[in-house]
Amino acid sequence: MKRSWYAAPYALWMLMFTVVPLLFVCYYAFTTKTGDFTLANITKIFDYTPVLLDSLRLALYCTVLCLLIGYPAAYFLSSKDLSRSQSLAVLILVPMWMNFLLRTYAMMTLFENNGVLNSIFEALGLPKQQIIGTEGAVLVGMVYNFLPFMILPIYTVLKKLDPRVIEAAEDLGANPFRVISRVVLPLSVPGIVSGITMVFMPAVTTFAISRLMSSGMIYLMGDMIEEYFISMNNRNVGSAMSLVMMVLILISIGLLRKADPEGQGGGLW
Repeated sequence: MKRSWYAAPYALWMLMFTVVPLLFVCYYAFTTKTGDFTLANITKIFDYTPVLLDSLRLALYCTVLCLLIGYPAAYFLSSKDLSRSQSLAVLILVPMWMNFLLRTYAMMTLFENNGVLNSIFEALGLPKQQIIGTEGAVLVGMVYNFLPFMILPIYTVLKKLDPRVIEAAEDLGANPFRVISRVVLPLSVPGIVSGITMVFMPAVTTFAISRLMSSGMIYLMGDMIEEYFISMNNRNVGSAMSLVMMVLILISIGLLRKADPEGQGGGLW
């Protein structure tokens, strides 16, 4: 009983800043401004089906790219000795110590019309490219910001793998490709599931990246929810859209967890 009291501050914090806000979201999602019950707020999301599909599509692209880039990086980190892997892991974490908006502004500096990338093109005699304001710029910004959340869970799982399992596969005649595809990859599924979850959730609801990297040309669900809350002062519809996105995310997590039923996915460390 005494040990359970140690969790009381955390439980109180979660109650105040997670459970209570969620209850308010649910209340506003099913009521009008006068407090009457309604389903109109929920059904209004069907008016923005193209925006929803674009958000899911870009989030899926971001997750796939993060996985394709992050898995080799995590495998490389886990294969190095302890001192080197820790140093490289710190380099991955360093951008995360910077404010999210500052990282995005840094990407804008690279891709704007007179930015670093176009300056390199100009020096090589190539024409300047209009990057800011495109879907590609938004996708690059999402991958840049969320890539560490894919690398670290996979790295954690790979680092915990028993090297004797890999040695046994090699002793039985498996070449490096078969060791990775038949041994390492299946055993790292929990980390992959955890990484996909940690990338897909913020990617599907982001609004700062799409607004800054596209100069407002790309409109996603996060932008729409923010607009309803801030610009339109309509927390009812904004809450309803937030609730729908939350349900979609929970469904996707549930489907992913079928690959990791025991919840063994690695955390950040």
